[in-house]
Amino acid sequence: MSILLVSGIEGARNCADVIARHLDMDVAVAEGRKAALALLRQREFATVVDETLADCDPAAAEAIWERSGLAIPMQINFALSGAARLVREIRAALHRREREQELARRAAAAAVESELKSTVAGLLLQSQLALSTSDAASPVAERLRVVANLAGDLRRQLNATAVRSQ
Repeated sequence: MSILLVSGIEGARNCADVIARHLDMDVAVAEGRKAALALLRQREFATVVDETLADCDPAAAEAIWERSGLAIPMQINFALSGAARLVREIRAALHRREREQELARRAAAAAVESELKSTVAGLLLQSQLALSTSDAASPVAERLRVVANLAGDLRRQLNATAVRSQ
């Protein structure tokens, strides 16, 4: 991933070089809205750092934010911040995003696990109920036993995985 700096100031390229060196990431510089939109159409960015576009041209800033995809939008005044602060702010934003993505992955895994456990419990319960009301020697009963055994095995595997992950 890379970073997009949207700034028309003279030292923007120098600032981009400092950020690239400290964060070990590619940094692209767009001098205005049109250049930023063109770069956003070409590739994805981890962050889009806007100097003062939102203050000067809110419509342009909104267009950039809408097209930035999963990039973290940041508005920082380069003149007041300096390169060191920009690096700290960008690094902090990237770390926040990593934490949020990890939390989202964990939440998704927990939701899938819960849904699987619920479905397996339902299969197990229904097959055991059907077995209790049908003729034990019938071919249908044998198939129900197989389904019940498979559901039980799956339930044990899910429980074992949950224990190992804790």
